[in-house]
Amino acid sequence: MPLASLDLTHVLYDDSSYFSLAMALITLSPILLMASYAVLAIFMREITIINMWAGQFCCEGFNLAIKRIVKQGRPPGSVGNGYGFPSSHSQYMGYFATFLILHLHFRHKFAPSGYRLVDPVIRALVYSALIAWAVAVAYSRYHLSYHSVPQILWGVSIGISFGFSFYLVVELFPTRRPDSLFGRARASLLMSRIFIWLRIRDGWVVWPDGGLENQWQLWHREWRRRTKSGLHVN
Repeated sequence: MPLASLDLTHVLYDDSSYFSLAMALITLSPILLMASYAVLAIFMREITIINMWAGQFCCEGFNLAIKRIVKQGRPPGSVGNGYGFPSSHSQYMGYFATFLILHLHFRHKFAPSGYRLVDPVIRALVYSALIAWAVAVAYSRYHLSYHSVPQILWGVSIGISFGFSFYLVVELFPTRRPDSLFGRARASLLMSRIFIWLRIRDGWVVWPDGGLENQWQLWHREWRRRTKSGLHVN
């Protein structure tokens, strides 16, 4: 029986180069996002996170469809299998970085540092880190000879476009225009029995940071009360 390699977790690199090893680890890093999506969706129950996760799957499906239609091979000497246009890793990270940056820009408010000039620097650093991660993953696909430059650039461009369009439809329009079709559909979902049963919420509608500060304040007050009264913290 012939055996196949699962390219999702199988990466070839130059064993004599630490930089090549770093590129191999970076090219595998997007896999961690799926596990992160699952954990955040289960424990936070935020519709925004669930939407972002669903969009990531849709973006991957779109990439697969394009590959089956275009049927462009990988560059000469490539160590990868299957079609190469567009780069799925590059598209994946393009979507992830775009959706998250848009969410942080339009809906999320970071906790103030207490210094007016520091707050925009922190926000810029977060944006830069997300972009740098996406660029590093995209470059790793070229360095490891899995894709050509055009395949990578197209992958990033499609991912950015998909992330931007998906965010507008499922997040920005429904929250900025609650009386629109998208807004009413989102409200109907949040008020549905299954969403109520699963305790799925839209924390950013109520709190600018999604409820992080409020939840921490509730925990801190209860923790202080239990500590002062001699109750067991656990």
